[in-house]
Amino acid sequence: MNEVTIVGSGPTGLMLAGELALAGIEVEILERRSTSNLLGTRARGFHSRTIEIFDQRGIVDRFLAEGQTAQVLGFANARLEVDKLPSRHPYTLGLGQSHIEQILLGWVEELDVPVRRGVEVTGFAQDDAGVDVHLADGEALRTAYLVGADGGRSVVRTTAGIDFVGAEATRSHLIAEVEVTEETPTGIRLDEVGIHAMNVMEDGKTVGMVVTEQQLGSGVDPSLADLSEALKAVYDTDFGIHDPRWMSRFTDATRQATAYRRGRVLIAGDAAHVHPPTGGQGIGLGVQDAVNLGWKLAQVIRGVSPDGLLDTYQAERHPATARVLKNVMAQAMLQRGDARTDAMRDTITDLLSFEGPRAQLAGLLSGLDVRYDLGEGHPLLGRRMPDLELSTTEGPQRVFDLLHDARPLLLDLGEPGSIDFAPWSDRVRHVDAERTGPWELPVVGAVTAPTAVLIRPDGHVAWVGDGTQTGLREALTTWFGQPADDVA
Repeated sequence: MNEVTIVGSGPTGLMLAGELALAGIEVEILERRSTSNLLGTRARGFHSRTIEIFDQRGIVDRFLAEGQTAQVLGFANARLEVDKLPSRHPYTLGLGQSHIEQILLGWVEELDVPVRRGVEVTGFAQDDAGVDVHLADGEALRTAYLVGADGGRSVVRTTAGIDFVGAEATRSHLIAEVEVTEETPTGIRLDEVGIHAMNVMEDGKTVGMVVTEQQLGSGVDPSLADLSEALKAVYDTDFGIHDPRWMSRFTDATRQATAYRRGRVLIAGDAAHVHPPTGGQGIGLGVQDAVNLGWKLAQVIRGVSPDGLLDTYQAERHPATARVLKNVMAQAMLQRGDARTDAMRDTITDLLSFEGPRAQLAGLLSGLDVRYDLGEGHPLLGRRMPDLELSTTEGPQRVFDLLHDARPLLLDLGEPGSIDFAPWSDRVRHVDAERTGPWELPVVGAVTAPTAVLIRPDGHVAWVGDGTQTGLREALTTWFGQPADDVA
């Protein structure tokens, strides 16, 4: 019996598998697709916090080598100065989803995670001890926990009976990569129907395009005829489209699961939330789900933490994602070219001439301002830990270097040996370090430097020291289990 079975080998499923493997959990991925290269450039990159997460695991250079960095975040007609945010990666990385998946696949293969392709999950049944997963070929397999990372039409979510609620679709868009016989315009066009865009791909003969349909399309995959009709309605020609690499249809529907967990079954990524691709938030939200869930699930499986720790996954990720989804809906509403939308876009652009609103939106869209509600205290509490340059007994190190193995970290910046955490030394890494220079958080700005910081494996801060150990034992117990009986 596997300890964890993940359904879906997209970025969310692969990231979660890597997190679990780092924690020593036996994990397997089941994927309906027979190959890993069917998605073209459906997703075109991700933003600062996602890049930081890959940096925390020591794999960011793999993505940077393949992608292209750019300052592209904006809202309405206003550009947002992401490069001013306090991060080692203050930019967006342009990279197609197939490339992203291949890089993550290479990583999980190094961690010996098996990926079974051409395997379709049709349902499951769970009991107090595990989950029986039903496959299309009649086979069944047993797993301790099942995670659905199987997209917006998630079989796992549906079988679990989890409601998927939100704003219904009002528009549909076709997205494709096709060859053409006529020259195409490049760039973005807005009209009363919506947004249309084209760009020539690297091979010089394939065109990537997004076209808003004149009427709301069906929920089935589009045909070449559907794309031709949509193009003719906007451009009066279909440019002689032929030989599509791939095509898909998406809408402006925005939905979120009411629960991220049913017993031993959990969901993540698009299975838990769907939205238009406006703003490029999809991959980032899924990766953040994965790193939030992975270490918690691992600790419950190993018996380090009680089952209730899994409830904090939804408690933290649901509100953080809901906030982003509202922003995406607002952006999608502005993707029309009628007079009313123009007026709204101009008004918002005027408001974004002020530094405060620009900084707030940049923090939200980049993912750098996520703060989980861990109670009152230092502004750093619940936020992602900055990647500080440190002086340690082992030489200069960055904070993210210390998180590569996905272990909890107690960073002691005060008097060496002054913190007593021996009952947790078997599961929490302790590092004495010195840091000089300012501490700065996105939107919040400069903050008082703490004397110690307890950092979770996902990079978020669970406790902040002020020269005392007040609250440390409680934080260690809450997040990393009861103290060991045998103190070395």
